[in-house]
Amino acid sequence: MIKKLALGAFSLLCLMSLAACGQSPDVTANAKGNKIGEETIKIGVNMELSGAVAAYGTAEYNGIKLAVKEINSNGGVDGKMIELVAKDNKSEIAEASTTATNLAVQSQVTTIIGPATSGATAASSLESQKTGVPLLTPSGTQDDLTVNKDGSTKEFVFRTTFKDSFQGQVLAQFAAENMNAKKVVLYYDNSSDYAQGIVAEFKRKYKGEIVAESTFIAGDKDYKAALTRFKDLDFDAIVMPGYYTETGIITKQAREMGINKPILGPDGFSDETFVKLSDKKNATDVYFVSGYSSKVNLNDKAAAFIENYKKEYNDVPNMFAALAYDSVYMVAEASKGASDSTEVAKNLGNLKNFEGVTGVMSIDGQHNPIKSALMVRLENGAEESATPVEVKD
Repeated sequence: MIKKLALGAFSLLCLMSLAACGQSPDVTANAKGNKIGEETIKIGVNMELSGAVAAYGTAEYNGIKLAVKEINSNGGVDGKMIELVAKDNKSEIAEASTTATNLAVQSQVTTIIGPATSGATAASSLESQKTGVPLLTPSGTQDDLTVNKDGSTKEFVFRTTFKDSFQGQVLAQFAAENMNAKKVVLYYDNSSDYAQGIVAEFKRKYKGEIVAESTFIAGDKDYKAALTRFKDLDFDAIVMPGYYTETGIITKQAREMGINKPILGPDGFSDETFVKLSDKKNATDVYFVSGYSSKVNLNDKAAAFIENYKKEYNDVPNMFAALAYDSVYMVAEASKGASDSTEVAKNLGNLKNFEGVTGVMSIDGQHNPIKSALMVRLENGAEESATPVEVKD
């Protein structure tokens, strides 16, 4: 999914230094990779375990640990146990890049799972390209994470979730066809590449009328001025690309002002903190894009995952936990028969019809999963239903 962290001038410096991320594939010319051990397969975890988006990273780390526990208890991969080397990138772009290097060079892992967020993934991807150690982000959705500026595919960067533009398509189609929303208000986080990418595609695909468009930025707390403008307009729904840290508060303020129209958002809503910030009673008639929900017909693997996760953590898994859980099993599958990290990367790129708890997926030529999406409906803060959405080109 997710977030390109805004770190002001420091972030700009990081991005300038990352210009090479978009350069030609010769970045990988000397990438030799790391050998897989005789007894263990070392998987690195580069995750946001503290800081601004720790809720995402913590859920993903829980999913990762559960998957590794299951695989090892069933004999491992090719008889080898998975060894996790987990590090906290503190929800910071520069730290994520340093962590990626440390995991590949010092810890000699053969795959890195994470980061969870797009900005941190973009920073880390250059290190994977240099070292020949594949990076698999469970939830980084920024469109260009897996491709260079010239359109070529990054050899060592993959994702388990869908792209931002895909989410924009899902929201546009669901609003127009499933909800029959002919008029919408568009209110989004202008400080986030994540939200901007979703908005751009939504505008291209939505068949109705956008009667008002306004923006907010990360860290805002008072949204009443914009909501007051919206209140007297004739519209059918509010489309609100952003993250739970802001959209939860916006939802609360909107409902308290008497705006009871449906609210539609991306996968950034998919955390219990959204419900806490909005208050349960206000998180009603709220819909968000997801790759996973317990409210659909579950395959046996998904049902077992939910049961085992509850036993392990005394909690219900969210989308981020599920995506990370699938990521481990994808890496395990790609590690079969591989002798080093470069072979793991090749196998990930050839993954077809992989059945995970988030659905059946195949990795395409740009290292994105081909999979369907869901629109989850919240009622009084709880998932009430989930509607599959097959995007039409």
